[in-house]
Amino acid sequence: MQITSTVVSLTVEDATTSAAFLQRHFGYTEQMSADGFVSLGHPGGGVDVVYLRRGLEVLPENQRNRTADGVILAFNVQDIAAEEKRLRGEGVEITLPLRVEPWGEKLFQVADPNGVVVELVEWVKV
Repeated sequence: MQITSTVVSLTVEDATTSAAFLQRHFGYTEQMSADGFVSLGHPGGGVDVVYLRRGLEVLPENQRNRTADGVILAFNVQDIAAEEKRLRGEGVEITLPLRVEPWGEKLFQVADPNGVVVELVEWVKV
C-alpha cells in the first residue's frame, strides 16, 4: 500500500465555524465545500482536515450523530512560545497553558468553536 496523503475527518455541530477557525488561526485553506462539509489543506503540508456537520445524511446512520469529542488535533511547530503569544494576541483562549513534560514535549491547547481540541507541540531535548 502506498499512502499518498493523510486526512482527518471530524464530525462537529457546525463545520463552517471549525473550518474558519483553522483558516484564521492556523493557515489552512479551503479545498472544497458543500452543505455540511468543508475540506481543508495546509500549504506547509501535513494532515488535511475535513469537517462534517453532525447529522449529515451521507454519513452511515450509526455515525451521523457522533462528534469529535475526545479527539486532539495536534500540530508540531517551531517556536511554540511565539505561537502561544500569537494566538493569545488573536483572542484565542488557551485552554491548557504552555507546559513542558519531563520527556521533552512542550505543549499547549486551544479549542475551536465546536470544542475540538487543537494542541501545539514542540519537542525539546531534556
